[in-house]
Amino acid sequence: MGHFKAWVVEKTETGQSLTFKDFDEADLMDGDVTVRVTHSTVNYKDGLAMTGRSPVVRRFPMIPGIDFAGIVEHSDHDDYKPGDAVVLTGWGVGESHLGAYAQRARVKGDWLVPLPAGLSQAQAMAIGTAGYTAMLCLMALDHQGVTPDQGPALVTGASGGVGSVAVALMARAGWHVIASTGRDAEGEYLRGLGASEVLDRADLSKPGKPLAKERWAAAIDAVGSTTLANVLASTKADGAVAACGLAQGMDLPTSVAPFILRGVSLLGINSVTTPQPKRREAWARLARELDHDKLAAMTQTVPLPGVDTLAEAILEGRVRGRTVVEIA
Repeated sequence: MGHFKAWVVEKTETGQSLTFKDFDEADLMDGDVTVRVTHSTVNYKDGLAMTGRSPVVRRFPMIPGIDFAGIVEHSDHDDYKPGDAVVLTGWGVGESHLGAYAQRARVKGDWLVPLPAGLSQAQAMAIGTAGYTAMLCLMALDHQGVTPDQGPALVTGASGGVGSVAVALMARAGWHVIASTGRDAEGEYLRGLGASEVLDRADLSKPGKPLAKERWAAAIDAVGSTTLANVLASTKADGAVAACGLAQGMDLPTSVAPFILRGVSLLGINSVTTPQPKRREAWARLARELDHDKLAAMTQTVPLPGVDTLAEAILEGRVRGRTVVEIA
């Protein structure tokens, strides 16, 4: 046992503190696999955990970081042995179980996924929870039976992590992608990922009608609230919307009209406790279907000691695409 570097959130009288410090390996939580973490990433939820803006952290002290890639160092789990490359997303890591912004992690082997062939650890974290969630959305739309010949697909929050990967995946799948963003300067970036049109998010973020003109057959929404209500109102008959985020809010000020008058389906996406078969299918599809050049175009890299500088930025919508955190 020894010490390693980690970001640690601790409870204070006025809220919480975030410190980069030595952490004792003996204080890691229970688990049957110990991993040398090589890469992590920055998600919206990580920003909430680091800033304390929302009660994401459920125990103290907490190492934030909800996903990682790394190499198994010790295992009492039948599926893993030292030297195996693995990926983890979800399962309360970085919230109720010590997380990824550290050089070591100890977790349950049942939470892990083998690193898919064709992806490096850095690429897996360029995808991360955000990209994995985008694939779950695409899989849900596929399962619902909506197809590109029915009309365009909308992606909200398109400049963010989920949105950037969703644009690339939907375009690769043959959809005419409409990318909604509040950043005028990101039009070229989004078209480079495969978007055919760029829509100002202001068109969707203000209260609208229960039903509006039919504009898209499918949508992936990472925003929630009034935006999701307007997305539903403009979805074509028998279309579907996969909802996976709440950047605008948790409320949903809509009516039953899109559902009972147009047969629109609202598909909820939970990426945290996804069962292993679906989880592995999603990662296998990401390895096959996500263009590596487009993934690189949407990715920046920061060292572990600098990850705190992005906490406020991601909550304020100032982080484009994906951010890999180099740990090893």
